[in-house]
Amino acid sequence: MNTAPAAGTLVLAATPIGDPRDAAPRLAEELAAADVIAAEDTRRLKRLLAELDVSPVGQVLSYHDHNEATRTQELVERLLDGKRVVVVTDAGMPSVSDPGYRLVVAAVARDLRVTCVPGPSAVLMALAVSGLPVDRFCFEGFLPRKAGDRSRLLAELADERRTMVFFEAPHRLAETLSAMGEAFGPTRRAAVCRELTKTYEEVKRGTLMELAAWAQDGVKGEITVVVTGAERKVTTIENELSGIRHRVEQGERLKDVCADVAARTGLSKKALYDAAVAGGKGEGPLGV
Repeated sequence: MNTAPAAGTLVLAATPIGDPRDAAPRLAEELAAADVIAAEDTRRLKRLLAELDVSPVGQVLSYHDHNEATRTQELVERLLDGKRVVVVTDAGMPSVSDPGYRLVVAAVARDLRVTCVPGPSAVLMALAVSGLPVDRFCFEGFLPRKAGDRSRLLAELADERRTMVFFEAPHRLAETLSAMGEAFGPTRRAAVCRELTKTYEEVKRGTLMELAAWAQDGVKGEITVVVTGAERKVTTIENELSGIRHRVEQGERLKDVCADVAARTGLSKKALYDAAVAGGKGEGPLGV
């Protein structure tokens, strides 16, 4: 007879980003009943447990950037042994710019159940209070620390039309805002959200140039930066034809190029195609 235990469950539990009163009621229940609690910082976990008046019965393990690679397999073995493993980080949702992603991937690969306790999110709160468009957005996390790598990534994001959300360390904020101004333009609108839900919560709104100047005096606390996306560039079919023909001459199919340009500019794919074919008559074949 098969006596192997039923597989356990991995629980990603969101923790308050500042005010402990924001903790979901389920958070206390999960921490109290967990077989294993994997915490980014066990000292912070101890304070959280005290604030929630929870006395855990399970084992508490450290699970952070420096041991995530080695401890993941250990936690998977606990899950396979039928244990309920709860992962918490210092603040917010595990695996989102925090430890936990590797464990989720490993658990999914073994067809183990993964669920979460929803809760506070610096990303969503910053978006909500930024005053910038929130209908479409993307989360970019922390930018590279090296100036060259950061500049290259920001250059790739210069035409991103969705509102962008970043995390940044306070001592790098002024430099990052200046780099964003160079890549996106100094008048691009943005918001710096500091110490969200905490006593000294502050939201500073303005252009990237204004915010970079403000940050020069030094900023403290946890930082989330929200930057509005790029405006759609106004162009015409005539302006795009030379680029289309060049790409076709490099071996791309005309139909594919027109579809790509249409998606980028909002111009009609059929109109682009017809204009390219008409303009190419007598100048050599176009790849259709």
